[in-house]
Amino acid sequence: MTTSPIKGNASRHHKRPRGEGQWALGYHEPLNKNEENKKNDDGLNVRQRIIDIYSKRGFDSIDPADLRGRMRWYGLYTQRKPGIDGGKTAILEPEELDDRYFMLRVRIDGGQLSLEQLRVVADLANEYARGTADVTDRQNIQLHWVEIESVPDIWERLEAVGLSTTEACGDTPRVIMGCPLAGIDQDELLDATPQVREIHDRFIGDPAYSNLPRKFKSALSGCPAHCTVHEINDVAFVAVDKDGEKGFDLWVGGGLSTNPMFAKRIGVFVRPDQVADVYGGVIGIFRDYGYRRLRHRARIKFLVNDWGVEKFREVLETEYLKEPLPDGPAPVEPRGHRRDHVGVFPQKDGNFYVGFAPKVGRLDGDRLHLIADLAEKYGSARVRTTVEQKMVILDVAPDQVDGLVAELEANDLKVNPSTFRRQTMACTGIEFCKLAIVETKAAGANLIDELERRLPDFAEPLTINLNGCPNSCARIQVADIGLKGQLVDGKEGFQIHLGGSLGVNPGFGRKVRGLKTTAEDLPDYVERVLRNFESQKKDGERFADWVQRADEGDLS
Repeated sequence: MTTSPIKGNASRHHKRPRGEGQWALGYHEPLNKNEENKKNDDGLNVRQRIIDIYSKRGFDSIDPADLRGRMRWYGLYTQRKPGIDGGKTAILEPEELDDRYFMLRVRIDGGQLSLEQLRVVADLANEYARGTADVTDRQNIQLHWVEIESVPDIWERLEAVGLSTTEACGDTPRVIMGCPLAGIDQDELLDATPQVREIHDRFIGDPAYSNLPRKFKSALSGCPAHCTVHEINDVAFVAVDKDGEKGFDLWVGGGLSTNPMFAKRIGVFVRPDQVADVYGGVIGIFRDYGYRRLRHRARIKFLVNDWGVEKFREVLETEYLKEPLPDGPAPVEPRGHRRDHVGVFPQKDGNFYVGFAPKVGRLDGDRLHLIADLAEKYGSARVRTTVEQKMVILDVAPDQVDGLVAELEANDLKVNPSTFRRQTMACTGIEFCKLAIVETKAAGANLIDELERRLPDFAEPLTINLNGCPNSCARIQVADIGLKGQLVDGKEGFQIHLGGSLGVNPGFGRKVRGLKTTAEDLPDYVERVLRNFESQKKDGERFADWVQRADEGDLS
């Protein structure tokens, strides 16, 4: 008896394609441990266990599937145990990295805070988080050193003033980013605050959308500076004008991490009253068609990249909206090269807003109280967080501006910062993060101090972003100088990305082969490259443009 090689080849070529875990195609069985945990119990259900069991019986009573999974649905991550160096990050088991304390992320949708809310966060930071309170690059505030026993009281006090930690982390629709100047900017095309609120009220905490393939990052803005970085969000709505009618342009599929992709314009015009429905359609597509087999391919950007814009639009309109959307215009170019709202500028009502720069987003409970007190003293009842780890005080009367600015500056909250203070960001880093390889906050603060001393007259727009691992929480690929944490010759250091940018000519940073530096040598490296830029740049040339034409020797 002989076997036919043709038959063997045919069976090999016609076997059923391997499923990607897409629910809409019938693949409902969990394909990895994370999906199994979510199928076993919705992450939203962990709240009651925290209240009834874990907060009363303590850390050791927490189910591991809750500890390293479902608790993220309420903004809780275990911290990194102190004293574990970055070389062991990828070697040790999760339980060996876990400390008995938590990072707690307070979601601040649209970056909007009343003074009462800010003071509650400040009180909680001082009472339960050893004073910690970092402003993130997604407008949240993160607390550290939180014990499980404290969580119910923290929730009760946050929720009493309209804040929460619900779905601040996890495979959920996370915080909805919005322009901190929504409703007050003189050049604003649309105030997207109503849309941010409607999306929050309809989708956040809804079990229908609490089991997504991966995290889902959102942005809505009418800001002329495009401050919510729509190019790198999972979904974004950008205000546009279509023949005198104001609405939004839809972008889908942006994201960074180890496979960076820019969001793609879907090409539709979305009226303000349609935004929440369209958002629901996009998140529904992600839930139903998103890839669940491999976590590293589970973000919506991979689906959009595989489908293409035309198919995504067709599925959105026919299966989810049940109606077509009209074609729409692209957004106009962003206003200026800085998208952070730092400084003093007029509002449309005749008052002023005052944006200031904490160093790499690091604050504490006392300084949050100080900010609230200064805002109140100078007539404001509203503060905002930005997507650049900065803050803004709104509604300052013209005759109160100078006094507020003077007091902020006196307390090292810079209203007129150097380029380096203004445009350097850093993720949480190895101090608290279990994924990190290197320290970032102190390294970023030291870099700012050194560059201000060495290059006091440098005034060009320049972003410097430090990240403790490859996941790009600090957006290293789109920074002028992006620093990805790694060990260099056995020491803490960074791989260097140069010339990343958003806006008019978006692009990911250039990686020069073997270009890296230790943390100790970082100030020397940045100074050297910036001096080369200053000596070689053409009139009006941006750093990112210079990098593309510079010799490798001038970048090393």
